[in-house]
Amino acid sequence: MPPMTDPLSRPARPVPDTPWWDPARHADRRPALMARNRIQQALRGWFAAEGFVEVDPVALQVSPGNEAHLHAFETRALGNDGQARPMYLHTSPEFAMKKLLAAGETRIAAFAHVWRNRERGVLHSPEFTMLEWYRAGEPYDRLIADCAAFLRLAAEAAGTRALRFRDRACDPFAPVERLSVAEAFARHAGIDLLATIGPDGAPDAAALARALDGAGVRRAADDTWSDMLSRVLVEKVEPHLGIGHPVVLDRYPAAEAALARRVPGDARVAERFELYACGVELANGFGELTDAAEQRRRFGLEMDEKARVYGERYPLDEDFLAALARMPAASGIAMGFDRLAMLATAAPNIDAVIWTPVAD
Repeated sequence: MPPMTDPLSRPARPVPDTPWWDPARHADRRPALMARNRIQQALRGWFAAEGFVEVDPVALQVSPGNEAHLHAFETRALGNDGQARPMYLHTSPEFAMKKLLAAGETRIAAFAHVWRNRERGVLHSPEFTMLEWYRAGEPYDRLIADCAAFLRLAAEAAGTRALRFRDRACDPFAPVERLSVAEAFARHAGIDLLATIGPDGAPDAAALARALDGAGVRRAADDTWSDMLSRVLVEKVEPHLGIGHPVVLDRYPAAEAALARRVPGDARVAERFELYACGVELANGFGELTDAAEQRRRFGLEMDEKARVYGERYPLDEDFLAALARMPAASGIAMGFDRLAMLATAAPNIDAVIWTPVAD
C-alpha cells in the first residue's frame, strides 16, 4: 500500500490542448490511472474476503432499463436469417444480475461497463464503469456499511487522507451521516416534503409548487412533482452533502424509487438511498422490489412519462419480470467507480481517471 502522503491531492495542472494518448499528456494522467487500478484491486480483495462472486453480465440486452430519464444506445442484432431486431447497450447490469439472484446466487458483484446517452460532462461519460453488488437476504442498511468501507479503501489505495472535488473535501474515514430526503429538504430548503405526498405515496404537485414558491425556489409552470423535487435536490440540497464527511441521503419518496420496496409502515417513502462525498453522488442503493406485478406497473408509469417527455419508450424485459417473481429478498446498489477514483485522486473530471476516454 502506498504511503499516506496525499500525493494526488495537489491541484491538477491545466489540461493541455493535446489528445489523451500524447506521451506527455499520458505521463500527467498516469498517476491517477494507476491509483484507479489499485482501488479496483483493493475492492476486489474486499469482495473476495466477504464471500462475493464476481460476475460479468453481458451488455447487449432486449431492454436497457425502464427509467424515464435514462437514455440508451440502440443497435440492431442480425439473426442468422438476416432479419434485424432492436437491441440496447445496458444502462445498468441490474436486470442481468437480478436474474442471477433468481438462479440461486446470494452475493454477487460486477465491475460493468455501462452506456448512457445524452450524458457528457465533468461528472458524466457516455461509457463508464459501474460497480454493482447484491446481497440476498440482507437489509439495505448493510449496503451503507459497505459504502463506508469502500470510501476508506479507495483513500488508502490512492495514498490520501481526503476525497476532493474542486474546492470541496470529504474525510473518508469519518462516520457516515444518514439523512432522510425529508430531513434534507427541511434543513437545506425549508420545505416539508412529506406534506406534499399522500398517505398512499401519491405526490401532490400543487402542494410542492406552493412549497417551492414559499422557499423562493424557481420553477416552470409545467413542472411535474418529480421535476420540482429534482430542482430542489440539485439547487438546494446536493451542494451541502458530503462536505467534510460522507452523507447518505435515505428514504426517497416512493414515487422516485421505481425499483425499491416501500418502507414498512410508511407508503410515502421507499428503501432507497444515495451516497454523497464532496457534493458528488457516488452510489444509489435499494431494498429491492420483488413483486413482479408491481414492478410491471411501475415500469409502465416510467415509460408513459418517457413517452410524454421524449416521445419514445423502451420495451420491457419479460424474462426479467419472470425471474423477479422467483428472486429472493435482496438489497442491491450501483456505484460510479470512475467517480470514486476521481475523488480519491482529486482529478478535475471523470475523463481524467478513464484509461481511454470516449472521443468528444
